Amino acid sequence: MRNRSHRSRAVLAFAAATALLGIAACDATGGDSSAPSGPGPRPSPKPTPVWDRSPESMAAVGDSITRGFDACSVLSDCPEVSWATGSDPQVNSLAVRLLGATGAAERSWNYAVTGARMADLPGQMAQAATRKPELVTVMAGANDACRSSTSAMTSVEDFRTGFQDAMDTLRGTLPKTQVYVSSVPDLKRLWSEGRGNPLGKQVWKLGICPSMLGDADSLDSAATLRRGKVQDRVEAYNQVLREVCAKDRRCRFDGGAVFDYRFGTDQLSHWDWFHPSKNGQARLAEIAYRTVTARKPVT
Repeated sequence: MRNRSHRSRAVLAFAAATALLGIAACDATGGDSSAPSGPGPRPSPKPTPVWDRSPESMAAVGDSITRGFDACSVLSDCPEVSWATGSDPQVNSLAVRLLGATGAAERSWNYAVTGARMADLPGQMAQAATRKPELVTVMAGANDACRSSTSAMTSVEDFRTGFQDAMDTLRGTLPKTQVYVSSVPDLKRLWSEGRGNPLGKQVWKLGICPSMLGDADSLDSAATLRRGKVQDRVEAYNQVLREVCAKDRRCRFDGGAVFDYRFGTDQLSHWDWFHPSKNGQARLAEIAYRTVTARKPVT
């Protein structure tokens, strides 16, 4: 009897505790409702991409390559075949690919100058900024390496300063404008491809890129060393372009695609065997378009 009474009291105590817990639970949820009602948490909006793959306007800065020099006639600019802003359908320039033919004619501008070096880029960038383009293309550096001698080449430090100044000039007025940066072409490949053409070598003797193309047939140690120095400097320039561009979230370097492109004589002007032909300009446009419209930047 005593054990039975003890068990009864334990059952009653357990029931009372359960009832008290039930009341507390009801109070915690507001009366006798089973759970709070209402809409769930709203999904976070997707962030706007930093890089716009479809800019509505563009400007180009750089040197003779972007001016289409010697692509149509000897010793003349031919901007209509420029890889960046040209209108020639055979080139299908970056501007035409992005904006359409009409848009390219109305909303693209070419401020490149034949013979320009990196030190000239800040001034060109200031001109480009007045148009408020959504994209600026940069191709410069070949003339910094193509000098009368290797000692006359632009130093890597000065090259870096020039490019950084150009970027700072743009950012001073247009903090959100995007920048596409082309690598400097492979000048040693230019020598190896063109040296087999007798006419090309004669034209080079007129003073085209002496640091690399001078005495084109010579394979002695001095000529080999000279060409190696030029090649090393071009590679250093490209590293500068990569590093400076990487610090700007709205800048895309081509990842060395122009430098790595295995061009042949069909891509070279038959006026000087140095500048891109119309075909070469088209290849540059393709590389630029791939870089600008890629979902992720090239590394």
